Amino acid sequence: MYYSSILPKVIKVADEASEKVLHIYQSDFKVSYKEDESPITAADVASHEIIVKGLRNISPDIPILSEEGAQAPWEERKHWRRFWLIDPIDGTRDFTQRTGEFTVNIAMIEDGVPVMGVVTAPALKEAFWGIKGEGAHKRDRTGQVHRIRVAEPKATRRVVASKNHMNDETRNFIRALGPHRTVQAGSSLKFCRIAEGHADLYPRMGPTSEWDTGAAHAVLLAAGGNVYTLDGEPLQYGKEDVLNPYFIAVGNWYF
Repeated sequence: MYYSSILPKVIKVADEASEKVLHIYQSDFKVSYKEDESPITAADVASHEIIVKGLRNISPDIPILSEEGAQAPWEERKHWRRFWLIDPIDGTRDFTQRTGEFTVNIAMIEDGVPVMGVVTAPALKEAFWGIKGEGAHKRDRTGQVHRIRVAEPKATRRVVASKNHMNDETRNFIRALGPHRTVQAGSSLKFCRIAEGHADLYPRMGPTSEWDTGAAHAVLLAAGGNVYTLDGEPLQYGKEDVLNPYFIAVGNWYF
């Protein structure tokens, strides 16, 4: 599949979902809670519906795995060589707290690797996209699009961290790095800040699922970075268990 030929259509789908999400964000929305006690709003559901409909129009034969959709059984998923992986809203807590640091995420996974990704930040009016081996781009709040690339290594590493998910394991890892400064970012924007050269690494010693990381991982790969497990192996997708192991997202160096 020539991903560059469908990327503009995928960006359009993400923008449509983002517009709906932003409309709900600016309203007096209600918050419900799923069985795992994670929050969900009408924006999550609306974004899911828009994205699924849009992707089915683009590629009717490619299966879709979404956080907010019914999960196909492993007996079916294990045969998927290629599939769409979506998180209609990553950072629902940021959404409910109205920080603006939430994203709409669409990824294409091929043979366990995120080969194309689109990430939009509706409230920040930013968007990121990339295709592995073809480069990554950012659309800023003025609508200007420019190519992005991870930064060259520096003596003082810029570590992107989450306000909502900081724990002792993460603090200890960051301390062990030596000279560093912390960059705050929410949701999958943490990957994107590395991709655009504003940060150098993001350690995640806490639970995430494949849909939380797939799209931004693709953008980071396209921008010259990578994501490794703590064993030093590239983070993989399409597993029986959709939970990710702990990982480190990095720019232009290996941890």
